Amino acid sequence: MTTSGIPGGAQAGTPGAAPAAQPLLDLQRLVVAVRRRRRFWLSCALLGLLAGAAVAVLVPSPPTATAKLLVAHQADQANDAGTLIRTDVAVLETTRIAGAALQALHSDQRPEDFLKDYTGSGLTNNVLQITVQASSAAEAVARAGALADAFIADHVRRMKDAAGAQAQALVDQRDQARAELSKVDAAIADATSRGSRTTPGDLEALYARRAELTSQISDFGRRADEARIGTPQVAAGTQIVDAPRLQRRSLARAGATDAGIGLALGLVMGLAVTAVGTVVRDRPLLRREIAANLGASVIAQLPAARRGLALPWRRSRARDERRRAAATLARAVRGFPGAGGMAGSVSVLELGCARTAAALAMDLAEQLALDGPVVVVDDLPGRDLGRLGRGPERPIRMVDGGELSPGHPADHRERQVGVGSVAPGTAWTDLGHLGAETLLVVRAGHGSTAWLHTVARQLADLRIPVIGVVLVDPDPRDRTDGTLWDELHIALRGRAARRPAAPRLAERPAERPAGSPAEIATELPTVKFAPVRATDVEVS
Repeated sequence: MTTSGIPGGAQAGTPGAAPAAQPLLDLQRLVVAVRRRRRFWLSCALLGLLAGAAVAVLVPSPPTATAKLLVAHQADQANDAGTLIRTDVAVLETTRIAGAALQALHSDQRPEDFLKDYTGSGLTNNVLQITVQASSAAEAVARAGALADAFIADHVRRMKDAAGAQAQALVDQRDQARAELSKVDAAIADATSRGSRTTPGDLEALYARRAELTSQISDFGRRADEARIGTPQVAAGTQIVDAPRLQRRSLARAGATDAGIGLALGLVMGLAVTAVGTVVRDRPLLRREIAANLGASVIAQLPAARRGLALPWRRSRARDERRRAAATLARAVRGFPGAGGMAGSVSVLELGCARTAAALAMDLAEQLALDGPVVVVDDLPGRDLGRLGRGPERPIRMVDGGELSPGHPADHRERQVGVGSVAPGTAWTDLGHLGAETLLVVRAGHGSTAWLHTVARQLADLRIPVIGVVLVDPDPRDRTDGTLWDELHIALRGRAARRPAAPRLAERPAERPAGSPAEIATELPTVKFAPVRATDVEVS
C-alpha cells in the first residue's frame, strides 16, 4: 500500500509530470520486497524440507498390506466405463463389509473406526485393490485377507440373491402361463364337445393362444435355468488373484516425498508471509518512494554493511564506494557553506544504518579536513563512531554530543560534522546543534511511510534543510528515479536562498522577474541577469 501524501507537495518523477494517484497495491514494490527477503522465504523452504525429512524418519508410516481381487459381474460389458468397479469400491467401504471382516478376526473394534484404516481402488473394470494399515505387519496382512474374504462372500451372496430372485420371477411367470394354458385347454375341450355350435374362428383362436402359452412356458423355464446357471460362474470368477502381502517401505523414497512436500509448503508459506508483511508494514524500498516521502532527492547510494566476516576484496570495494560517495557529499557541502552562528556545519543523520552512517561521516570529515580543521560531534546512540576514531595527526577532533553546549558552539574556524539519528525516540530539539544542514542516511525498507513523513516534518519545523538522501542497501534492480523535479527549491530545501550572490556583468542591475524580492529569493534557485546590449559594452 503506497502513500498518497508527500511532504511539501514534492513529487519524484519526470520534469513537469503531474502527480498521479497512487495504487492500493504497488506490484513493483511487492516484487522488490519479496526479492530482498529471499533469505526469509528460502529459510522457510529449507525448514519445510528438513521438517518433511524428519517426519519421514521420526514418524514412519504404519505397516501397509495390499490384496487384489478379480471381481466378476453378471452384467459385464466390454464398453463399461468403470461404473461396476466403482460400485464395488463403494460397497467395500461400508460398515457391513468392515463388520464382517472384524467378526472374522474376532476383533472388538468398531466398524466405523476400521473404515479409516483401509481403502479400495479399482485398477481395471474387474480388478479391485484393497489397502489396509495396521499397527503391525502381521495384523495388516490378516486384516487385508479378512476384508478380501468378506467382500467375496458378500459379492457372491448378492449375485446369488439376484439370480435367485430373477429365476423365481421367471418361475412365477411360467406358473401363471401354465394356469392360463389350463384354462385355454378347458375352453378347447368345451368347444369341441359342443360340436357344430362352435364357430371355426373361435376354435382357431383358442388353438393359437394355446400354442403361444406353450412357447412362453418353455421360454420362461429355459431363462430360469440360465439364471440359476449364471450364479456359479460369477462365484467362481470372483477370487483373490494377489494374496495379501506387506508393501515394501523405502525410507529414502518416503523421506524424499515428505521432504518435497515440506519444501513446497514452506516455500509457499514463506512467500505468503513476505507478501502480506510487505503490504501491511508499508515500508518504502524504491528510490522514488523514499525521495518523495522525505521531500529530498537521493544523491548517493551505498551497499549495506555486511554482518560477520567479509571477504577482503568485498570489504575494499565497499570502502571505495563509501569514500567516493563521501567525496561527492563533500563537494556539495563546500559549495554551500551556510551562514549564521553555525556556519559550515552539517549533520549526518541515520535511519537504520548506524555503522554505515558513522563510517560515511568519518570519510566526509576526512574530505573536509583537506580545507581546514574539522570537529566531529558524536551523538549516535551506540558506539559505532567511537570505534572509527582517527589518529591525532589528522586535523579531526572528536567531541561527544553530550559535551557540546548549545550556548558555546565549536570554534568558527572549524567545520562541524555532527552525527546523529532520526530513529524513533530521537530528541528532535537537539538536531539543530549538530548542523545547520543535514544529510539523511536511510536504509531502504527500514522506516515506514508514516515515520519518513515524521522525519521530514520535524526537520522542516526545525528549519534544517536536507541537502540530500544517501540510500543504503538499495535494490540492485531498482531503476526508479530518486530525484525530485517539481519545484527545485523544495528539492534543495531552502539552500538556494542562502547561496552567495553571483557577480553581475558590467555592474548592471539585473532585471528582476515579476514578484516581490522575498518571493524571488525563496522561489528561484538561480539569479537572472538582464540581457547585455551592444551599446552598453565599453570598447577599450
